[in-house]
Amino acid sequence: MRKINIFDTTLRDGEQSAGVNLNLHEKLEIARQLERLNVDIIEAGFPAASKGDFESVKQVANIIKNASVVGLARSKQSDIDAVWEAVKGGVSPRLHTFIATSPVHMKYKLKQTPEEVIETAVSSVKYAAKLFPTIQWSAEDACRSDYDFLVKIITKVIDAGASVINLPDTVGYINPKEYGQMFAYIQEHVPNIHKAVLSAHCHDDLGMAVSNSLAAIENGVTQIEGTINGIGERAGNASLEEVAVALHIRQDYYQANTRLKLDEIKRTSDLVSKLTGMVIPPNKAIVGKNAFAHESGIHQDGVLKEKTTYEIISPDLVGVKSNSMVLGKHSGRHAFRTHLVELGYQLEEDDVNRLFVLFKELADKKKEITEEDISALLVEQQLTNDEDYFVLTALQVQYGTNQVPTATITLTNADGETIQEAATGAGSVEALYNTLERCIAAPIVLEDYRIQSVGAGRDALAQVYVKVELDGIVSSGRGTAQDVLEASAKAYINAVNRVYNIKNSNQEKISIS
Repeated sequence: MRKINIFDTTLRDGEQSAGVNLNLHEKLEIARQLERLNVDIIEAGFPAASKGDFESVKQVANIIKNASVVGLARSKQSDIDAVWEAVKGGVSPRLHTFIATSPVHMKYKLKQTPEEVIETAVSSVKYAAKLFPTIQWSAEDACRSDYDFLVKIITKVIDAGASVINLPDTVGYINPKEYGQMFAYIQEHVPNIHKAVLSAHCHDDLGMAVSNSLAAIENGVTQIEGTINGIGERAGNASLEEVAVALHIRQDYYQANTRLKLDEIKRTSDLVSKLTGMVIPPNKAIVGKNAFAHESGIHQDGVLKEKTTYEIISPDLVGVKSNSMVLGKHSGRHAFRTHLVELGYQLEEDDVNRLFVLFKELADKKKEITEEDISALLVEQQLTNDEDYFVLTALQVQYGTNQVPTATITLTNADGETIQEAATGAGSVEALYNTLERCIAAPIVLEDYRIQSVGAGRDALAQVYVKVELDGIVSSGRGTAQDVLEASAKAYINAVNRVYNIKNSNQEKISIS
């Protein structure tokens, strides 16, 4: 049984999803959960992109003990130095450096000849070899590159010190047969390929990222790169949970497996979804709400008689629980803390105390508090040191079938000043957002608005996700409350505060695929 290493790039390629802005605390929460999931390698970010990215990679490297933490770098000494400074405190620091190798990229993006690209790649790997015990080198847009050129440059970067060779389908162009053939060609023609691990990194533009990743495994690849829930640039990356479960269920065919704790998949998926604001489609394989639902009478009858008739994956395998521990208003601090530990959260005592106050406030309004509610409270609290430039103080919305919806809002800004405005709209949410735009005194474009309930029942929490554009920066925001309009206001303000934090720390992302 071959061991397949899992290289998770949720915090790097995943965060490049449009409108996703993870703060430091959120990145650390995801990193801890990836460690619980037992991934082999965590690509924590692109340190040279900004001070914020550098700091987050450094913090992740310092807290993760059971996985290798890697930073991304272009073929530049300054980028490589930034990665080393960020990850050198980790247990197994490594570098991921890349350069484009396709004719279209070399000509129009790099403006370099093939010989110059080889020289740049080799010199950067040689430089990195003085610092890093493990160097991963990627041929960006490998699938549209000349195979003989790939053979030439791969041979030279391995001689220079690269021990992992990644051939990504950067634009999601290739099909499984072709992708497998490319890896077979490289193994046949690169004389020193035995000195390196082969890695696959697939994008999902044509919906073949997972299939291509599995085809790569069939053709000798022993490292797969991807993200939780398949998030990422454009149509996203290969969904790591799908690759891992496919290998587990079809061990008879692939004769390969990962070391992932599969029962942590659902929790990891839910956490990433909540923190990024990217909702999981109900029909998403492995982690979707309908993945284990049976509507057809024939299917229901079959499953009741024998589960394997229509259910090839056990819900327990991926951590889907049929019954969750329920807390109520009489639950004490000890039971609450114990429940947090059982859910896998590692919080400081002050954070637990703040969260417990929110829990008790909710318990006075809601009869039963579920695991989903606790997760929602954690997201709502955010437990972050980011500055709130605007805080919601008061909200009132007037609505009637024969009235013009009107919202009155009071905010407190970072200087402690009180801002109060009122505005109308065609509906309550529009009136709310027109008023908030007046309070903030800047043109804000609402690009997306979504609402969903946390759990079921009339007293369920409302969770609102928005995506806004302010001063040329696109940002997402989340808000949770029992009242839909309050949740909507919180989400909008959260998105605006994120924009101000991005501007303040100069964290604009450089798009690298």
